[in-house]
Amino acid sequence: MTLADHRPVPTQSGDRRRAADPLHVVGDHPSADLPVAERAAADFLRALGLDLDSDGMADTPRRMAAAYAELLTPREFNLTTFPNEEGYDELVLARDIPIRSMCEHHLLPFIGVAHVGYLPAGRILGLSKLARVVELFAHGPQVQERLTKQIADWLDRQLSPRGVGVVIEAEHLCMTLRGVQATGSRTLTSALTGTLRQDPRSRAEFLTLTGATR
Repeated sequence: MTLADHRPVPTQSGDRRRAADPLHVVGDHPSADLPVAERAAADFLRALGLDLDSDGMADTPRRMAAAYAELLTPREFNLTTFPNEEGYDELVLARDIPIRSMCEHHLLPFIGVAHVGYLPAGRILGLSKLARVVELFAHGPQVQERLTKQIADWLDRQLSPRGVGVVIEAEHLCMTLRGVQATGSRTLTSALTGTLRQDPRSRAEFLTLTGATR
């Protein structure tokens, strides 16, 4: 991912509680060329034997190109952190963050939830940013194992916490709609760093709270 504009936000004198350190985060996916994608989608659909002259299919290549561009392009955001002035040292956990990504092997979606937590050190994170980080790495051709580790490693680098934990549960349409057609099957992956990986009690607490041990 490309990071830019790493600048502190000015704060009022004496108000350290408002201090934030925003980092402008931009995905490394190139801009979509929608007209070219629309023409390619039309050729692709015709090659599969579909009739694009019917009223229902006439605009499908444009809609298809726009849909894939939306699924594959992450939104920019500002990562905002704050001083941990209260010395909070317990787990911060956001559960059931909706996740949608694209299997890089078949370009079919996998859909589910991510549970993301960390043990704070010197800084804490705006809670909505956990969902933003999940979205950042989910947009683009992915495999679930890599996605899980990317989220954990990136948060570990940016926050320098005592530990990070990520659990993803997802249904892969490439497995439920085609091939083995294992309807209802869900895949679970996890990535842990620091104390959440090394300390058995912290590890057990995180996995229990996410429901991964059920």
